[in-house]
Amino acid sequence: MEGNTGHPVFETVYGKIAVNICYGRHHPLNWLAFGLNGAEIVFNPSATVGELSEPMWPIEARNAAIANSYFVGSINRVGTEIFPNPFTSGDGKPPHPDFGHFYGSSHFSAPDASCTPSLSRYKDGLMISDMDLNLCRQLKDKWGFRMTARYELYADTLASYLKPDFEPQVISDPFLHKKSF
Repeated sequence: MEGNTGHPVFETVYGKIAVNICYGRHHPLNWLAFGLNGAEIVFNPSATVGELSEPMWPIEARNAAIANSYFVGSINRVGTEIFPNPFTSGDGKPPHPDFGHFYGSSHFSAPDASCTPSLSRYKDGLMISDMDLNLCRQLKDKWGFRMTARYELYADTLASYLKPDFEPQVISDPFLHKKSF
């Protein structure tokens, strides 16, 4: 479940580290918050199975690394865990004793869009990677994402969205609703 501890960054001898736990990777504002708090490396420990999430796995972390100028460690377990009692997942399928195959594929993404090769989908592994944290600052300076972002506008939009009378800013094509005779 979601937590209420904010998006803390831990300053260590190895760099400024944050942890975006499992499902949090699907929310871009989590990644942004860790970046705004100064993270240089964000670890994303997960226990996730295929179908919906596997195609997103290499994209979400890489995008976060690029957009926020930090490294991302994407960590996922491998194997299949069997439970003693079958359960349903709210997906309309009959009761089953497992969540499915945890597809592993752990890897590191860098702020320059590079990635390490992924670990196995089927076997446990250990990945050790060198990270030049100077790359975080170099890419912040090179791209200027923070300088060109429109945080005040985003804050206004989010504040409006939280109100019960929120109306999306949609501009319709005048020909969209025009009746042809």
